[in-house]
Amino acid sequence: MFTVQNIETLVREIRRRYNLPESPFKIDEVRYEEGEDKLFIIAHDRTDKSVVIGNSLVIGKLRERLKVKQVTVYSTLDLLIKRKKLEEAERLVMGTKLEFLKPIIEAEKRFPPRKWPNTKGNLKTLVFLSFNARPLRGFAERLGLPHWTVGLRHTFPEMEYEPVDGSLKELFFPDERKLLSLAKRKNTELILADFPFPLKEEKGLYLLNPFRLLHIGFFELKYFFGFEFPTMVDHEALVEFIARLTYDGLMESTDGAKVIWRYWRRRR
Repeated sequence: MFTVQNIETLVREIRRRYNLPESPFKIDEVRYEEGEDKLFIIAHDRTDKSVVIGNSLVIGKLRERLKVKQVTVYSTLDLLIKRKKLEEAERLVMGTKLEFLKPIIEAEKRFPPRKWPNTKGNLKTLVFLSFNARPLRGFAERLGLPHWTVGLRHTFPEMEYEPVDGSLKELFFPDERKLLSLAKRKNTELILADFPFPLKEEKGLYLLNPFRLLHIGFFELKYFFGFEFPTMVDHEALVEFIARLTYDGLMESTDGAKVIWRYWRRRR
């Protein structure tokens, strides 16, 4: 239905029509997920990816012309990096109580598209509503983890959780000591939060950022689990957090700029 050749031709046509530079580019592969009506374009490298996206204009017009629900562009390099991260994830969970994540890791190696098996875990889990609040709780629910949820007061009024006091910086850099203390009170074995690392064990408990472990970026999380912006943030911590995500390949720079501007304009 969709071929590399016809997509390349359409990209060139759109760029010419809107007076964009006729930059050379190469598409390695096109994948279509029929059930979800999603098209995945795999460009050769990140420069090619930028040409296909075309400041969101080209990719938006592609979606309109192709009449599909969603068009997403990756580079072959993006997917190679993701695979390396997933190989590291396999080593991290090996021999731990988190080996139930291995089928998810294997499924992510075949991404795109994303098709997770019906894998379940039974570790009692504490979910801390940090920046990726809804995806974090969605992850626990998807895996059937028995869980309880805490978050900073007044930060996610549309979500149900047990409120705790703390600094707004914790939305981006969770307080490990505080969460370990909370977890021990209810014999919790696993803590999910936006930790700056994928996984580590501390005092017999596992601290997990599932999206760093699986190398799933901000854009994908929004579509897979939905997203809820916190009502208030620490602006300096936000910028540092976004910069790290962008550097680590977990957020596009354009998405990062939009998130920062969303909060920065309120300060004016």
